[in-house]
Amino acid sequence: MILAGEQHTDWIVGLLGHMREHGYTRFEVEQAAEDAWVEHNNQVADATLYPQANSWYVGANIPGKPRVLMPYVGGFDRFKRRCDEVAASGYEGIRLTGASASAAAD
Repeated sequence: MILAGEQHTDWIVGLLGHMREHGYTRFEVEQAAEDAWVEHNNQVADATLYPQANSWYVGANIPGKPRVLMPYVGGFDRFKRRCDEVAASGYEGIRLTGASASAAAD
């Protein structure tokens, strides 16, 4: 968890720096990118016993809530590599917008 917390913070700081550098003020994850990540996360989780447990990890503590394993169990190295790929691609799958973004592109 310590590694993940540090990685998450560093990645978000990188995204915010990229946004500032290019004049963006807002971001939104594109639906297709979100859906692809959820599908990948579910495939990885389904190879384990986690989704079958009656645990708060899958939302079993909330009646009627769909059972979905939220944490990524595919390994920190794999998760970090994917995050680094998204950043290196200019934040592929994330829509960046803002009032001054068009001026930064000029």
